[in-house]
Amino acid sequence: MPEMRHRPLIEFTGPVLLGPDDEALGLWSVDGRLTFRMPPREPDIRLDGWVLPGLVDAHCHIGLTSGGAADEDLTLRQARTDLRAGTLLVRDAGSPADTRWLAGHAESPKILRSARHVAASRRYLRGLAIEVEARDLVDTVRQQAKLSMEADTRGWVKLVGDWIDRSEGDLKPSFPADVLAEAVAAAHEEGARVTAHCFGEEVLDDVIAAGIDCIEHATGLQEEHLPKLVERGIPIVPTLVNIATFPDIAAQAEPKFPVYAAHMQALWERRYENVARAHAAGVRIYAGTDAGTVIAHGRLAEEIHELHRAGLTTTQSLDAACWGSRSWLGAEGLEEGAPADAVIYTQDPRKNLAVLATPRHVILDGSPVGG
Repeated sequence: MPEMRHRPLIEFTGPVLLGPDDEALGLWSVDGRLTFRMPPREPDIRLDGWVLPGLVDAHCHIGLTSGGAADEDLTLRQARTDLRAGTLLVRDAGSPADTRWLAGHAESPKILRSARHVAASRRYLRGLAIEVEARDLVDTVRQQAKLSMEADTRGWVKLVGDWIDRSEGDLKPSFPADVLAEAVAAAHEEGARVTAHCFGEEVLDDVIAAGIDCIEHATGLQEEHLPKLVERGIPIVPTLVNIATFPDIAAQAEPKFPVYAAHMQALWERRYENVARAHAAGVRIYAGTDAGTVIAHGRLAEEIHELHRAGLTTTQSLDAACWGSRSWLGAEGLEEGAPADAVIYTQDPRKNLAVLATPRHVILDGSPVGG
């Protein structure tokens, strides 16, 4: 059950950034809901600064730790860290932990769940995924789709599209293309959307043909993939703060798997070029940190900076974690009657991304966070 807490009447006195190129003045939070109509009584709190919708981490693992599910104490610390950094909405990208108990929690972002990762047997990080043989993929994905839809009507299923095949010594697709297509169709029949972890080049033809709804990492994108992504409206979430770990992965793998190590190094070297080409072609790009296990929580501002480094403008980089991402995920922004989820900064973040690292105020459902 959502926690009962005091929701003061708040007046936002600074510029209200309704969209990348749209702003207004005059916004209030009344009983946890936004309104552009002045209330009849004086506000309890006046907050000054540039007002944004709560930021979105589109690839995050609250409740995940190395080896499996985090306990409730660690899960809450992860959630609190993301929230205080201005992330008010998370698209879960797979977790063995059931985080539904965080719904309505005063110290947690809102979470769109993906149930558990689904991976090929012995082809993923131990303890994180449901590992299956190809013959069991469709039934498993259908079950996970049902679970994700029970938790949220905007549920997702997360597939591990490729991983190192030790017998081959390199990245290889996890499942045959025809089985993958059946699995995606099964999830869609249950109302869930599907995304896939994809590092290499080879798997991308398969997931695109299967009708995937999103691609995570997408480090192997080739020119021939770009028009297909645009035509079918398939976005990518590059997770560049995670891709920064590829050189370390390559160095550890090189003694036993030199081909794989060289491949991972090459994918890292062209990471910015890869994102820039996709963006120039019109592929939708959203910000996600891949926080969980090796990536610390609360790093969304860094991911936005990385997108800017890859060639997106400051406003485009911000949009990938704000207005555009909310629209994609079906979440409201700064709209009449919407939940009062907002982040306030001392300067216009469209002009200075550095301010994203230090929000002045974070408001969740009309309540100041940490206040």
